[in-house]
Amino acid sequence: MTDTEHDSTYKIAIIPVTAFQQNCSLLWNPATKRAAVIDPGGEPGRILDAISRLDLTVEAILLTHGHLDHAGGAKALKGVLDETAAARGDIAVPILGPDIRDQFLLEGIEDAQVAFGMTGLRNVLPDRWLQDGEQLEIAGMRLDVLHIPGHSPGHVVFVERAMRFAFVGDTVFRGGVGRTDFPYGNGPELIDGIKSRLLPLGDDIAFVCGHGPGSHLGIERRENPFLQR
Repeated sequence: MTDTEHDSTYKIAIIPVTAFQQNCSLLWNPATKRAAVIDPGGEPGRILDAISRLDLTVEAILLTHGHLDHAGGAKALKGVLDETAAARGDIAVPILGPDIRDQFLLEGIEDAQVAFGMTGLRNVLPDRWLQDGEQLEIAGMRLDVLHIPGHSPGHVVFVERAMRFAFVGDTVFRGGVGRTDFPYGNGPELIDGIKSRLLPLGDDIAFVCGHGPGSHLGIERRENPFLQR
């Protein structure tokens, strides 16, 4: 687990999970210890250990899209977090997102894991699908929801504009972009979404991506070879 402090009002811890080393993220307000979990793709025990070690109270689980390495641990994680919430008299922890167009992926996680020799991942549906343009208020932070398909039909990203940070899932990476060679993938749509929806947010926006190190939108605008065409 790696911790990153981006300003005095929030922190992020990244926990790589599954054989795909997917970046599950904890986002929290250090003053209140209220938190969100983004893309718990697997190994819920490791995620729960981090939550306990940091003494966090999780308010929501957010999913950028329906691939197994991003969502496969969400149901088990929610089950434990709901028990903890009930014990302290809080409401259940909702799973929010992605867009409903990824429903078929979320319902196929258990079948998909077999092809990768994985076990323990579970199908899941959110408590609420998200739509482009929504704003989520979690742990005192405001996350804008942007629907950016191409890697998957219902892929969304979460942007905290005031703090100049984003969770972009598998849309853009440092020096790369998400795969689109699936039957439902769409390369031109993904590139257009990155260029028309993400890059205009500003060069100073830092981001956590689904795999590997993060970056800034300005760096990717200038240097990412997939965005120079």
